[in-house]
Amino acid sequence: MEKVQEVIEKQVLTVAKAVEDKIDEEIAALDRLELDDIEALRERRLQQMKKMAEKRSRWISLGHGEYTEIPVEKDFFNVVKASDRVVCHFYRENWPCKVMDKHLGILAKQHIETRFVKINAEKSPFLAERLKIVVLPTLALIKNTKVEDYVVGFDELGGTDEFTTDELEERLAKAQVIFHEGESSKPITAKKRSVRQSSTADSSDSE
Repeated sequence: MEKVQEVIEKQVLTVAKAVEDKIDEEIAALDRLELDDIEALRERRLQQMKKMAEKRSRWISLGHGEYTEIPVEKDFFNVVKASDRVVCHFYRENWPCKVMDKHLGILAKQHIETRFVKINAEKSPFLAERLKIVVLPTLALIKNTKVEDYVVGFDELGGTDEFTTDELEERLAKAQVIFHEGESSKPITAKKRSVRQSSTADSSDSE
């Protein structure tokens, strides 16, 4: 009877050991899988960071991160060919355009993915006629060498020179010419017009 009991106990222990070994093996497999997953995620993240660093380096080499002026009309075409996203301010020497300059200078530093430039409309008659630039300031929003949208004067920014940088940022994001995590479809409340936007045919506004 004792021998039978011993045999049963040995069998139970053997089965228990086999089950324990199986569980240990499964746990080890899960641990290896998790480590592999973590390593794979880490590798993908490193690759993404490397690609982004390369993009940033290229953008900076093209003049991204700064708000600069295109000195001559022919250089406009080189700028839009070099960058996927360009915001070009057609301006003249007046107060409304200086207001736009201030906001674009801020956004250029915040959105390195986009090239921000300005060009004197009066010294660029070919471009002004071709792109039908009449009211100044006008922003040409360019993606992949094509003008996709315009911001003409301040009408879409409340009709006043008191609009905020955030409002302009949302308008540019709505046109998908910048990357923006905030809400880009938020309506802008109309405000009483406080400045006169000039046309290319008008004389300059006094400051």
